[in-house]
Amino acid sequence: MLIANVELDGSQVSLRINGGRVGAIGQRLKPEPSEAVFNARGGAVVPGLQDHHLHLFGFAAALASLRVGPAETPGAGPLRARLARAAGTGWLRCVGYHESVAGDIDRDWLDHNGPVRPIRIQHRSGRLWIFNSCAIEFLKQSDPSLGPLERINGRISGRLYDGDVWLRTHLRSAPTDLALASAHLAARGVTGVTDASYTNDVAAYAALRRAQENGALAQALCVMGDLSLSEVSAGRGAGIGAYKVHLHDGAYPDVDACIAAIAAAHEAGRGAAFHCVTEADLAFALACVEAAGPNGADRIEHASLASPEQVRWCADLGVRVVTQPHFIAERGDAYSRDTPPEALGWLYRARAFLDAGVRLAFASDAPYGAGDPWASMQAAVSRTAPNDVLLGPDERLTPEQALQAYLSPPDDPGGVVRRVELGAAADLCVLDRSWRAARENLANVSVVLTLKDGLPIYGSIASMSPQESAVGAETRRPDSAI
Repeated sequence: MLIANVELDGSQVSLRINGGRVGAIGQRLKPEPSEAVFNARGGAVVPGLQDHHLHLFGFAAALASLRVGPAETPGAGPLRARLARAAGTGWLRCVGYHESVAGDIDRDWLDHNGPVRPIRIQHRSGRLWIFNSCAIEFLKQSDPSLGPLERINGRISGRLYDGDVWLRTHLRSAPTDLALASAHLAARGVTGVTDASYTNDVAAYAALRRAQENGALAQALCVMGDLSLSEVSAGRGAGIGAYKVHLHDGAYPDVDACIAAIAAAHEAGRGAAFHCVTEADLAFALACVEAAGPNGADRIEHASLASPEQVRWCADLGVRVVTQPHFIAERGDAYSRDTPPEALGWLYRARAFLDAGVRLAFASDAPYGAGDPWASMQAAVSRTAPNDVLLGPDERLTPEQALQAYLSPPDDPGGVVRRVELGAAADLCVLDRSWRAARENLANVSVVLTLKDGLPIYGSIASMSPQESAVGAETRRPDSAI
């Protein structure tokens, strides 16, 4: 393949792709006989993006679900109307709910305000599901005790906290097809993902590998999860990541057991990764890593709130931080109301970590984040909430720094940035504009071509003969993938 008229490091060049790698870079490369050609029309080429923290099966399910967050349903009335208009008669799966829409809803609220069909609504935190009575009756067929569902005065409330494993067991549904999620990511230039679900075990790894093998998942894969993954022989393009610890503020695991688990992960050549959304979470995680002895591969996921002292602690321990600046743009209104004023600048920090020498990488946390890396980059640059309030202006990055946070390898988040150069793997994305134009507002960027191992996973290529003077290509807008 030849990618013509592409911008690389500020110059207009052509790239030849051979055997899945960048085989030639030059200004006067001519198409070879029967060589596929893509005309980039001056758009910039960058390495394929790595989403360092998401949840593939949840993301795929969310793309096929009804969104009922504050943006889609700004109140109880709009939520009621959206539920009523939902097509179909079977299970209605909704995602993104927040109590600012209609309060702490339960089965009774859904019974009175939703259609008569099984309904389950996921809170945007991912920790809570809310079921109506129809859904509860369905689940009762598989588990008459309804084990982990919340009870208030002995009655099922319809709320299920941290019960995804139980729910998967009793829904009796087919495994989620990852093709939709993979296409969504490919359309945004993502060629590699790290699945960060703490419930991932040997069976989950096998399911993700099958999705790669059958073509549903086009991206390279790194899988975080429990300690059982240390025994897995990783397949090509599907590595084993850190041991994941999912912390909940105020309900932490036994300290000695946690330190022992970190040590076991280190012994297996893995890091430990901690879900940290409060200062207390972060303090617990860092104390456990310090006690176990850091190995350079330990990670903090989210780091939603980090005090200056904790930033320095991260640097001293050599832990990496994988965070999501887009939550400022998506949820900043709520943060500005609910976060103490003195801590607003500590939300999803970026520059403070970089200045302290902490290795920093970005990720979507999809489905809990929107899954658009370009919008996330812009959020890191602007730090602007939906109400136009600037949250933590000192944490703003340059567009180049924001891009680099998506360019480190899956096994080295925040490490050496991958480059488009001779011999490099042809995991690439071509933008619809020059980098100079792109950096003005990264959220407006569209990707017109994504290559994984030199093969298109998004965008179409036109084959041209060397004699043709015009080089053409048909491209699709990113939204066509979903």
